[in-house]
Amino acid sequence: MYDFSYHKPSSVADAVKLLAADPDAKAISGGHTLLPALKHRLNKPTSLVDLSGIAEMKGIKREGNAIIIGALTRHVEVANSDVVKGAIPALAYLASHIGDNQVRNRGTIGGSVSNNDPAADYPSAVLGLGATIHTSKRKIAADDFFLGMFTTAMEADEILVAVEFPIPEKAGYAKMKNPASRYVMAGAFIAKTASGVRVAINGAGPCVFRQTAMEAALAGNWSAAAIAGIKQDADGLNSDIHGSAEYRAHLVGVMAKRALAAAG
Repeated sequence: MYDFSYHKPSSVADAVKLLAADPDAKAISGGHTLLPALKHRLNKPTSLVDLSGIAEMKGIKREGNAIIIGALTRHVEVANSDVVKGAIPALAYLASHIGDNQVRNRGTIGGSVSNNDPAADYPSAVLGLGATIHTSKRKIAADDFFLGMFTTAMEADEILVAVEFPIPEKAGYAKMKNPASRYVMAGAFIAKTASGVRVAINGAGPCVFRQTAMEAALAGNWSAAAIAGIKQDADGLNSDIHGSAEYRAHLVGVMAKRALAAAG
């Protein structure tokens, strides 16, 4: 690990100032991605901006027909929240199956979404529910937020503050996880929302994406039969020692059916 300065601001405004003043500074919350990179000397920030002391970035609340979750809210808090369970059970279920106990007690929703790991769980819920990302500067629609592997629409001095999830009529999530790492090999988050059916696929490709053919089919017939004949194209999907692109393409269909069954 290389030397770096350490800062722990108490407000979003102070954190933004620290990041803006130093282009080589890094923000950190749960640290599940950044800390291992630092230990292996794969990242060399001049300073770390610890967001954990910012109270305004924590908590879960319902406002109208939406659930707003602060970026520093930990996975275990989402999983155990009566507010989330009552409004979006699929989101609570997703959070309860992230990693293991240690990960769920340290990892944060903001860290997961802003890091945009292809095998992360939360991006599928954000895209599948058509959520809105609240940052220190603006609001970004889910469809505009995820740009590619580990890449989002946020700027270097911009901080993810909260995620606003509209409450769907129905929603379900299913994933095939690597038995060792528990990272998603292929997952599907399906929701029937006020604006239509949304199907988000995570783990299978370099970035979470919408399966529009399944969305169109389910809009006309909300049943497993509607998507039974839809095959995911393997072109561009991830392929590694854990599973080929063709295997992941097959898993997309399997997980979509399971997510649909979970949604009811």
